[in-house]
Amino acid sequence: MRKLKVTELNRLTPEAFKESRKIPLVVVLDHVRSLNNVGSVFRTSDAFRVEAIYLCGITACPPHAEIHKTALGAEETVDWKYFNDTLEAVENLKQTGYTVCAIEQAEGSVMLDNLLLDKNKKYAVILGNEVKGVQQTVVDRCDMCIEIPQYGTKHSLNVSVTAGIVIWDFFQQLTCL
Repeated sequence: MRKLKVTELNRLTPEAFKESRKIPLVVVLDHVRSLNNVGSVFRTSDAFRVEAIYLCGITACPPHAEIHKTALGAEETVDWKYFNDTLEAVENLKQTGYTVCAIEQAEGSVMLDNLLLDKNKKYAVILGNEVKGVQQTVVDRCDMCIEIPQYGTKHSLNVSVTAGIVIWDFFQQLTCL
């Protein structure tokens, strides 16, 4: 086996990416403090053609060198918006027909491996702060909570790891590429 060179991967240009069909998914970052996590979410969102990222509260916005370090330019290809208040972002999404899902351990949450998505709907997933998770007031406004099953001693995953797992699952179920 021979590793492929970057030039052999046939990736989209940034211009072609902007024009390409996206999956009907918006990723919302609720007070995510780590710029490396933000950059990683941008990079994963680029890889799986996420429609947009909403950056809320203390979540940093591009351009920023620390975001760029992990995003590697994805912060320039993936559309994004900033909201001072995450609840404002949630209301905006609901008004435009999105099913809003908090990625959180909660009463009645749906395990990710049991989640069945409707290809005719648009979705938003909210990822929370590294310590506090998704704010309870935001969870209260969501249509559902999704939980990633875990079988070890820890009760949570890193935000960017969680984003990768969830975005990949949504991509597999919603892709129309």
